[in-house]
Amino acid sequence: MYPFLRLGTHAIKSAIKQKQGHSLQLTDTSEITLTANINDIDNFFEMNNGRIFTLFDLGRNDLAIRSGLAKKLFKHRWGLVVAGSTIQYRKRVRLFDKVTIKTRLIAVDERWFYIEQSMWVKGQPTCSALLRTGITNIVTGKVLPTEQVLSALDYKDINMPPDDWVKAWSDADKIRPFPKANVHLTKDSAINE
Repeated sequence: MYPFLRLGTHAIKSAIKQKQGHSLQLTDTSEITLTANINDIDNFFEMNNGRIFTLFDLGRNDLAIRSGLAKKLFKHRWGLVVAGSTIQYRKRVRLFDKVTIKTRLIAVDERWFYIEQSMWVKGQPTCSALLRTGITNIVTGKVLPTEQVLSALDYKDINMPPDDWVKAWSDADKIRPFPKANVHLTKDSAINE
């Protein structure tokens, strides 16, 4: 189940921090802490890999709220979208571990914002994700040019081209085949078009 209670709690905490003067620049690193609870743990008694991506939503929300992006989203009727992601896992997160999620914008191109997120326990990174994200017009569903979004946030001169590793991932993702519509599996698992 999606952690709506946690989302609400962390959104309130982020809004309070921002009101108290702990706002962030869009290029700053957001840090939030939480405790791995029973709803996060899988049958191997460690944090479920899908839950990690879900909890990363909380980190992106914190960055959006504290940087002022969230206000612009509401004002302009914009939404957030994740168009692609990749993750590396290195260490297990166990029940009741105190977790820090770090979120930062690492690159911007004409269409996408690239965000790096990592999860830390006892000062050690447990996993790191790279996400290709965009801002959409919620009426049309179309991804807005990053220049338009940055201009609305008064970041007109931001220059953060993707590093080679980010560009390599993005380029590889462009040639990755995507399932075709109307493809069905038969009883013997052969694919028919």
